[in-house]
Amino acid sequence: MGFELDRFKGTVDPDFKCNLCNKVLEDPLTTPCGHVFCSGCVLPWVVQQSSCPVKCQRVSAKELNHVLPLKNLILKLEIKCDNHARGCDAVVRLQHLAEHAEMCDYAPAMCRNRGCGELLDPRDVDAHMRETCDCRPVGMCESGCGLTLTHREQMSDGHCCLRALKAHNGALHCKVISLDREFKKQTIQANKREKSLLAQLSAVHGELQMTALKYQKKFTEYSERIDSLTKTVAFSCKDDSDSPSNEGIFVSKVIEEGPADKDEGLQIHDRIIETSAKLPQRRLRHLGQVDHSILSFAQSSRGVLWHRPRDKSPSSPDKGQVGPAILSCPGELRPMRDAIVELKCEFFCQGV
Repeated sequence: MGFELDRFKGTVDPDFKCNLCNKVLEDPLTTPCGHVFCSGCVLPWVVQQSSCPVKCQRVSAKELNHVLPLKNLILKLEIKCDNHARGCDAVVRLQHLAEHAEMCDYAPAMCRNRGCGELLDPRDVDAHMRETCDCRPVGMCESGCGLTLTHREQMSDGHCCLRALKAHNGALHCKVISLDREFKKQTIQANKREKSLLAQLSAVHGELQMTALKYQKKFTEYSERIDSLTKTVAFSCKDDSDSPSNEGIFVSKVIEEGPADKDEGLQIHDRIIETSAKLPQRRLRHLGQVDHSILSFAQSSRGVLWHRPRDKSPSSPDKGQVGPAILSCPGELRPMRDAIVELKCEFFCQGV
């Protein structure tokens, strides 16, 4: 095996030579004793002799190992093309030789005429098939078989219609058998593929069902949770509807030295929730200590029921600032707001 020395450019290192074929190593293998040979040379030797080619010790085929560093060095050597004798002058690295051989313009090509099989230069193939090939077609048989005659048959006058028809029929029969065999092979592969796809489809279907059950369970849990939250919110809204009304007018300022500017009078952020024009001017009576500390007060012509929040905002302005006592209120309380702004009498509070 190996590569001829004269194909390489320059001098080849002696360590790259095989001791059996005396050529450049091709796919080198090493023995346990350290000798290196071509794989194509040493394997048959070891199988037959069961010893190292140098005859230093007994060796089995399992003990042979590849020498990758040495192989990489050899693959970097520059070598002439396989078709150098046919006229190709290309010199490539050994590792690229196979790639070049596939594209080489001087690579031998086989004659395409049936029964010839001669290897030729690619540039000579067409001329050979038309002019010199003995198997080239020259015309139809004039005896009535209708088969194509070759140049060889025409020159030898050895064409027999009966024999030629039998041969042609046999060739067609062999082709039918080959196609039938290929069809059966493709059928078996298609059946295997179908079974594999059905198994995958079944697995995906099962996984889909499990996922659907999983999400159905989650959907049920979320629905129950939403129902629970809905009931809780409805109950909370019912409690809020039962609580005192949030409507009213909030006090934003108290006029300094005005009738409400007293220790027990109106305070910032108090909420006025009811007025009465029928109450005479009198002291306010204590309405009781309740959750929302609802109080009432009166002036000379109107009575006012108001609410003081439990906690006052730490950023609330101090009383005594000049300005209106009411900033805003709902539309139905605007008449009441106008009446309250005009309050000029003193307010008296008890039990607050």
